[in-house]
Amino acid sequence: MIDAVVFDLDGILIETEEIWDEVRERLAREGGGRYDAEAQRAMMGMSSLEWSRYMSEELGLPGSPEEISSEVVRRMVERYRLELPLLEGAVATVEALAKRWPLGLASSSNRELIDAALELGGLAGLFATTVSSEEVPRGKPAPDVYLEAARRLGVDPERCAAIEDSHSGIRSASAAGMRVVAIPNRSYPPDGKALALADVVLRSIEELSAESIVRK
Repeated sequence: MIDAVVFDLDGILIETEEIWDEVRERLAREGGGRYDAEAQRAMMGMSSLEWSRYMSEELGLPGSPEEISSEVVRRMVERYRLELPLLEGAVATVEALAKRWPLGLASSSNRELIDAALELGGLAGLFATTVSSEEVPRGKPAPDVYLEAARRLGVDPERCAAIEDSHSGIRSASAAGMRVVAIPNRSYPPDGKALALADVVLRSIEELSAESIVRK
């Protein structure tokens, strides 16, 4: 039985992976660092402390991890306020599911970005709790952010369904013991091994419903 639903944010409710990629690549190149597809994939799902350290140590970007993270977040919030890239059907889907279950959100985004996205998208009041991977010891694919979301909801992880799009996110939710509904990211699809961990695979957020979540 499912007693709560926990959403990812980036790639599920808002289409931001390309924006993250663009912002970090531009910052890396401005600072004389390197950037490539391997770097982008490596950082998907990392917490802000993890990816900012990666940009400093592996990509050669000058500045401390804290300074790097702060500048990336500043640029991301600027982009959100210009135009929040909400996915088609995301608001209606969240509203429908909130009528049946308490909702949580478990995101690799910084706290400031989570709050800005939900406020700008009119979704803030629909989530009982939100967790940033900044607030737990390890980012995805470790299960920490999903386990913390379940703890705050007061629901056993095995009685939660997680809605995810990426290889790191699917692995994270699966490791937490949750039922995993995968909606593969179109630009950066999860690998086959990660996708095999999902209990349900859908094509878009518009296909997500109470029936698809509990489907055997």
